[in-house]
Amino acid sequence: MPTEWLLGLMGGLMIGGAAAVFLLGLGKVMGASGIIAGLMNTDDSVYAWLDRAMFVGGLVLVPAVFVHLGPGQSHDAVVSWPLLALAGLLVGFGSRLGNGCTSGHGVCGISRLAPRGIVATGVYLSFGVIAVAATRGLGWS
Repeated sequence: MPTEWLLGLMGGLMIGGAAAVFLLGLGKVMGASGIIAGLMNTDDSVYAWLDRAMFVGGLVLVPAVFVHLGPGQSHDAVVSWPLLALAGLLVGFGSRLGNGCTSGHGVCGISRLAPRGIVATGVYLSFGVIAVAATRGLGWS
């Protein structure tokens, strides 16, 4: 069995498990963009902020630990850092505009059969395919 396939399966199980814990344990949908945006909200309690900070910290630390321990893989960027920064800003803008991201709409929305999540996932996947086709045509990747 190829290692990449097994690592993808492990990652999917971890994301699905985290989404289930969020929904069943906290009664909240696990949407990363909303959680990250919530870090800027000063109206919530310190416990709500700490929950969000621990989630975001896990998003950064767990992959770093996997790469350091060996089961994960580290790759060099295939495009320039300014282009990566622009892409990150556009993804952040799009997820706020669409009122959710891949984890909120794709993982949690589809699993709950939420029409908005299903439509949003179809839209952003379609535009992802268009973006890849366009950038390959321009020689960016």
